[in-house]
Amino acid sequence: MSRIVFETASTLNGFIADEENSLAWLFEVDADQVPAVAPTATVMVEGSTTYEWVLDHEHLLEQPHKWAELFGDKPTFVFTSRTLPVPTGADVRFVQGSVTDALPAIREAAGDGDIWIVGGGELAAQFLDAGALDQISISFAPAALVAGAPLFPRLLGSDRLRLKSANAVGQFAHVVYDVVPHASTE
Repeated sequence: MSRIVFETASTLNGFIADEENSLAWLFEVDADQVPAVAPTATVMVEGSTTYEWVLDHEHLLEQPHKWAELFGDKPTFVFTSRTLPVPTGADVRFVQGSVTDALPAIREAAGDGDIWIVGGGELAAQFLDAGALDQISISFAPAALVAGAPLFPRLLGSDRLRLKSANAVGQFAHVVYDVVPHASTE
């Protein structure tokens, strides 16, 4: 079965986007030093804020060929309650409702590959709430923000995380934790 991985970048003080939901702070680091992400993922999942930011920042509606350059032919599931545009040729699937309700379709699309939760932190937390988050992989950037979108807006104790690896990747500290399922109360 595929793993569900929240792979993201964060500031040192735990923000994944600034007050305007921008990731511009991340791209201030030398582009050659930004770590590669989720190489085993066959499906991407993201919230509408992340999706819209990427569309705008990368000019994907005006230059739809860039979608394939950035994401290949991976299906992308976007959690939203709104109608949003799709770059020509992109496999974007809009879903509404709970993570639990959407999981069967996401898992089917992933096959044996991993599912990459691109953003944001609240969406990743909903996967945790549903008992469906297997791994948290964070690249901490050499930057700090005074406010913004938190990395993970849930209480998650050390009893639920097991350090798998910690490495320097350019100016980033890349840390991977496996998520331990809740102990059964039966």
